[in-house]
Amino acid sequence: MLDTTIDRVVRVITEKAANLAPARTRRAMQRHARGREDTRNLQRADFAVVSFGKSGRTWLNTMIARFFQTRFQLKECVLFNFDNLHRKNRGIPKILFTHDNYIRDYVGCGDLKTAFYDKATVLLVRHPGDVAVSQFFQWRYRMRPHKKTLNRYPAHGAEVSIFDFVMHQEAGLERAVAFLNEWAREMPRLKRLLTVRYEDLRSDPAREMARILTWLGQNPTDEEVRDSVEFASFENLKRLESQQAFASSGKRIAPGDTGNPDSYKVRRAKVGGFRDYFDDDQVREIEAYIRAHLDPVFGYDSAAQSAAE
Repeated sequence: MLDTTIDRVVRVITEKAANLAPARTRRAMQRHARGREDTRNLQRADFAVVSFGKSGRTWLNTMIARFFQTRFQLKECVLFNFDNLHRKNRGIPKILFTHDNYIRDYVGCGDLKTAFYDKATVLLVRHPGDVAVSQFFQWRYRMRPHKKTLNRYPAHGAEVSIFDFVMHQEAGLERAVAFLNEWAREMPRLKRLLTVRYEDLRSDPAREMARILTWLGQNPTDEEVRDSVEFASFENLKRLESQQAFASSGKRIAPGDTGNPDSYKVRRAKVGGFRDYFDDDQVREIEAYIRAHLDPVFGYDSAAQSAAE
């Protein structure tokens, strides 16, 4: 715990000091500080859960956290924040949920996933069309200005249409596809890897949760799995977010604007929902980009995706 606290303090001090530096240097310093903390936590973690942003990480975190809090009779309604639940009970593993972006920069191995080769890792993936659309709403309604700069999103207040964001901004489809391709190339090198598709988790959450919890070394009962799934259901999470029930976990599950449904963390959770925002020609352009650029290992070609809906 002491090492974790020290790393967090070092990161906070570095980020505050970086505010005095020029913009370009400030961004590099802040990303380095976050990468250092995440990398050191990864080394200490029992498990890592990796995903691109807006791929269902918070939903999965909620289900897994609920399982351990119920099994070990913890009263709190919190998400995993590396070792926070482990500190409550040593029987709960240390799980790092990460998007890998800061670790990737800090380790300096480019698209190689060397930091994860020996780490038991869950890779959570989602159709990049849905991811890119969710990223647009995250950028527009929830993301703080400094995070937009830190992660190379369009500038705060910029006028960017949803289609231009998805197709013509690095932060859209291009980045989501690049992330999946990097992991597709590196998957054979990871000694312990479990790949989970968001679409499968939506289709049969009980089956997938039982698979995940078993892989995490647990032996979940049907009732424990059912409770975790029901607690993290779309309707219940939406209600909990509106009540700010996860306030102790920061702003990860809190609306940007309580009067705007598009600003909620729990927004739609619809498989293939990206198509609702575009005309037929735009949908075809998005799908053509995915077919041309995305590794097929995840099954996100048009035929496979249509069959999943």
